[in-house]
Amino acid sequence: MAADDLIVVFGGSGFIGRHVIKALARRGFRVRAPMRRPHLGQELRVLGDVGQIHLMQANARFPESIARAMEDATGVVNLLGVLHEQGKQTFQAIHVDATVAIAEAAKASGVTRFVQVSAIGADPASKSAYGRTKGEAEAALRQRIPTATILRPSIVFGAEDSFFNRFAEMAKFAPALPLIGGGKSKFQPVHVQDVADAVVAALTRPEAAGRTYELGGPRTYTFRELLDFILLTIDRKRPYAPLPFFLAEAMGGAMASTLNAIPVMAPPLTGDQVRMLKQDNVVGISGEKGVGTIADLGVAPLESIESIVPTYLWRFRPYGQFQTRQTP
Repeated sequence: MAADDLIVVFGGSGFIGRHVIKALARRGFRVRAPMRRPHLGQELRVLGDVGQIHLMQANARFPESIARAMEDATGVVNLLGVLHEQGKQTFQAIHVDATVAIAEAAKASGVTRFVQVSAIGADPASKSAYGRTKGEAEAALRQRIPTATILRPSIVFGAEDSFFNRFAEMAKFAPALPLIGGGKSKFQPVHVQDVADAVVAALTRPEAAGRTYELGGPRTYTFRELLDFILLTIDRKRPYAPLPFFLAEAMGGAMASTLNAIPVMAPPLTGDQVRMLKQDNVVGISGEKGVGTIADLGVAPLESIESIVPTYLWRFRPYGQFQTRQTP
C-alpha cells in the first residue's frame, strides 16, 4: 500500500478508533471516518495534518451511505462494536448487520484490504450474545472478503478504557467489589497503542491477508489480581463480595434490563458479560489452528498495566494525583 492511500475507518470516534486514526495518519495515510454524527468527532481532525482526516456522515443501516464512504478507498478498518445492548444498538445490528453492510460495500468497490477488530472469545457457538455475534460477524466477513484480516484483542487498556476506569469508579463509591466466579478468570490486557499498531501492520503486511491474530499484552492476570491492582493504584481498601456465576448473571441481567431505558447510563455489569467471564480471555484460549499473535505482526507489546494505568487512575484516589500512598 502507498503511504497516501485512503483508509476508511468505521468506529473512528471510539476509544480504539482515535488511536488507530492517529497511527494511520502518522504513517502518511489519508483517513476517512464515517460516523452518524460527524459534528461530534471534530477532535479527530487534529490527529493528522490539515485535510488528512476527513469526517463524513454515514450510517451502517443505510447501504447507500456506506457505499459513498468507500469511494476511492484502498483499505477498510471496522471497529464498530458495543459492550452492552441499548435500544437499536444491539449486538446483532452493530456486530453482524453492520459488518455485512460494510463488507458488501467494500467488495463492490474492489477493496481487498480489510481489517476487522473482533475480540478473544468470538465464536458463533458462544453462549454469550457478544461472543456469538462477534463470531458470526467474522464468518460473514470471511465469506465476502477472504483476504480480510481479523484481530481479536483481550482487554484493551488506556486512558479512556471501560475496564480499569469502571472498576475504579465502582471502588470509589461501592462498599465492596464483586468477585465474580471467585475471581479466577484470566485476562491478558493489551495497551490501546499496541492494538492501533497491530491494525496498521495488518493493513500493510501482505502476509497478514486472510489471517486471524489474537492480541494480548506482556502478562496474564486473574480477575482478582486486576482488582487488587486497581485498589492498590487508587489507594482504597474495599472488601470483596464473592458472587457465583449464576448469581452474578442474574444480577447483571436485572441491571441491564433496568438501565436499558436510560440511554445515558451504561449498566456496571450485564448477564452477558458474566457469561463471557466464564471463559479465560487470553491468547490461544480458542485452540484454533493458524491463529497468529501480536508478535507475528511485528508489534512488541511492551506497555504493561503497571506502567500505564496509574497515569490515569490517579483521579480516583481520595486526594488526587499527588497523594502519598497509604495502602500497605
